[in-house]
Parts: sequence; C-alpha cells; structure tokens
Amino acid sequence: MVTLNRIYTRTGDRGTTGLANGQTVSKSDLRVAAYGDVDETNACLGLVRQHTAGTVLDPILARLQNELFDLGADLATPARPDEAEGTVLRILDSQVARLEIELDGLNDSLAALTSFVLPGGTPAAAALHLARTVARRAERSVVALAESGQAVSPPAQRYLNRLSDLLFVAARFANGAGRDDVFWKSGATR
Repeated sequence: MVTLNRIYTRTGDRGTTGLANGQTVSKSDLRVAAYGDVDETNACLGLVRQHTAGTVLDPILARLQNELFDLGADLATPARPDEAEGTVLRILDSQVARLEIELDGLNDSLAALTSFVLPGGTPAAAALHLARTVARRAERSVVALAESGQAVSPPAQRYLNRLSDLLFVAARFANGAGRDDVFWKSGATR
C-alpha cells in the first residue's frame, strides 16, 4: 500500500527526481520521459472513461489504467542483471497476450477498412484516438530509452505497441462498430 501524506517534497525544485531504486536523475532523463508519457496515456484513458460507462469497453479500460501504472513502475525501476524474477513489478508477456485477445475480439465485430480512419466520430471514439496517439508517443519514448542502451523489459515495449493497436480498434468499436468512422478522403480539399 502506498501512503502519500504530503504531495510536494521540494526535491524536484532543481530539476531532478528519484527513480524507484532511489537513483537521482534529471527530469529530462529518457526514462522519466518514457514513464511520463505512459502517465499521460493513462490520463487520456481516464478521459475516455467519461464516455464509456456501462459499455463493454469500460472494464477493459479500467484494467488498462491499472496496468499502465504497473508499466510506469516497470519503467521507473531500471533492471539489474542480478534481479530475481518476480521481485520487481514488471509487465508480463501474459498481459501482452491478453491485449491481443481483446483486440481480436473487438476487431472481429468491425467491417474491414477500405480507407484510413480520421480521429473523430463519437466522443468516446475521439478520446480513444487521442489516447492512441499518446500511447504511440509513449512507445517511441520507450524505444528511445532502449536505443540509448538503458534496460527496458521487452514485454513493456510490446505492451505499448499492442495497446495503441487496441485503442485504435476500440475507437472504431465506439464508433458504432465502425459505422460512424470518419474516413480520410485523399486529396478532397485540393
């Protein structure tokens, strides 16, 4: 259980913050940017859920919000070579697999795409498209972190890739199973 009695600590006033392992880093550190983008994705899902209460999507989104906190903890805790499995909260391959199952289940009810989809439609779909784009940014941040030579768990990176795919399909699902999708009309405004 986490207990927060005081919200401000003043420790970040000089542009630094602490990782979960106690290491102090700059607030501009790639790791901090990565879990910050994950946090922003989670906030977007909170907005989406204002439009999904009582739908099949809402329990999925509620679980995703919890998993995004787990992902933030994963990213905030650099892996150590001697880390024993199960001693640190990490995203698991089973969580990625569950995203794929849900993605396939939602996608099975949608008509095949014949054009690119523009972000929009119902309020839920528009908010899901926003969450999708923020999740893609989070994924790019995690890739940059890994490319910098810092440890990133492979399931964490895969999770973000599947998450953005799931959010795209969920947006189409929220658009009346694709009936209310807004389609791109190439060159229509020339």
